[in-house]
Amino acid sequence: MKPSLALDRRRAGVLLHPTSLPSGKLDADAYRFVDYLVATGISVWQMLPLGPTHADRSPYHCLSVRALNPDLIGLERLVDVGCIRPEQASGARSAWLPAAISWMQAPEQRVERDAFEEFCRSRADWLDDYALYQVLRSQHHGQPWWEWPEALREREPAALAAVRPLLAVQLEQIRLEQYLVHRDMERLRVYARERGVLLFGDMSIFVAHDSAEVWAHREYFKLDATGHPQVVAGVPPDYFSATGQRWGNPLYSWARLQQDGFSWWLQRFATDLARFDLIRIDHFRGFEGCWEIPASEPTAIHGRWEKTPGNALFDVLSATFEKLPLVAEDLGIITPEVTALRERYGFPGMLVLQFAFEGGTENPYLPHQHTQNAVVYTGTHDNDTTLSWYLGASEPVREAMNAYFNVRDEMPWLLVRAAMQSVARLAVIPMQDLLSLGPGHRMNTPGQQAGNWTWRFAWDDLTAKDADRIRTLVEVYGRRQV
Repeated sequence: MKPSLALDRRRAGVLLHPTSLPSGKLDADAYRFVDYLVATGISVWQMLPLGPTHADRSPYHCLSVRALNPDLIGLERLVDVGCIRPEQASGARSAWLPAAISWMQAPEQRVERDAFEEFCRSRADWLDDYALYQVLRSQHHGQPWWEWPEALREREPAALAAVRPLLAVQLEQIRLEQYLVHRDMERLRVYARERGVLLFGDMSIFVAHDSAEVWAHREYFKLDATGHPQVVAGVPPDYFSATGQRWGNPLYSWARLQQDGFSWWLQRFATDLARFDLIRIDHFRGFEGCWEIPASEPTAIHGRWEKTPGNALFDVLSATFEKLPLVAEDLGIITPEVTALRERYGFPGMLVLQFAFEGGTENPYLPHQHTQNAVVYTGTHDNDTTLSWYLGASEPVREAMNAYFNVRDEMPWLLVRAAMQSVARLAVIPMQDLLSLGPGHRMNTPGQQAGNWTWRFAWDDLTAKDADRIRTLVEVYGRRQV
């Protein structure tokens, strides 16, 4: 297999979810951020999954893996074109969405309405189920689909046909939200591409139990007759947790997926490949084997590895798509079989410098162990900021770092520089590290249910000194793209 086209040259990237922009939306702040990347020489913007989230706000636990989060809609653009009034943009969804529908239906908006209708037709394979799921979920006060009346839970054709006309207005509103947020995403991608910046997406391997996809395709998941999981996903005890991580996502019925030619996965990859230039596959090792936890277990300790047909899936994907610019998240317990699967298709793996300074000189995350076909990070969205991590590191870890680099550069710039120096073709730095932020600025703490996914930066955090420093590192280590 040829190396993945994900990494064709040396580049520098930043990890920042759009919800961490000052506005948290795909609006003027997103374009200003692209301009900032261009000014510093960074040519890759990595994001987390962009689906609509549950109340916990986790982008890895979405109401749909194919829809986009309507909270990202840039309402200022709707004001600019006269779609809604300024006071509506500052209100709740109920304040502006009916006005947007009325605007779309006006005779003079024929071109816009045609584009909306074409969007609905071209995405009908997931949009119709998603819209109905969202409206029914709202009608049932946020209850998960398995607690709905049996006829709706089981998707009986007569029951669905009966409710659709009654919910026509709400269904149209959900479709319009998706049209608007997809348009914002497409415009941002064009703007970034024109300036040489690639968008790097993130695909979570699993989907939430309470999601449009599980409700619409129960046959592809290991569920009982009432829709409850028989087994759930997670990982065994590791660096992040002594009891492992019990994610709770339902596991796939891989035999049924394969029987159907992996059509569900083909459609999902087609959606993300149309949005992003690069895609990180979260928990890649799940394509070789999944940690299967009985649904009755409160932690991830008592699980077992269940083999999955990753080779068969990626053979089909490789035959279907001209390019597979994928990056494999291969952190945690990685077996030779997982490495062989990744290398067979030439997918780059991940290297995290915060993991490098324990275990001696053979630690694969140490810079002298790096390979070109890889993405190096100071830390990920699941790590603390590098400065905060360093402040809390043990004395042996600090001594190992000092001995390795033979320099006491200020943190986090010591590891930022090490990432830029690495032979790995792509170096991605979390925005918190580029801003030298310490405790209190973490994006996520695995295993902790509250207080995650809320971090945002402020434009005042960006200093000319830091921008110059970033640009110098990008240029010195050959990562600037003209």
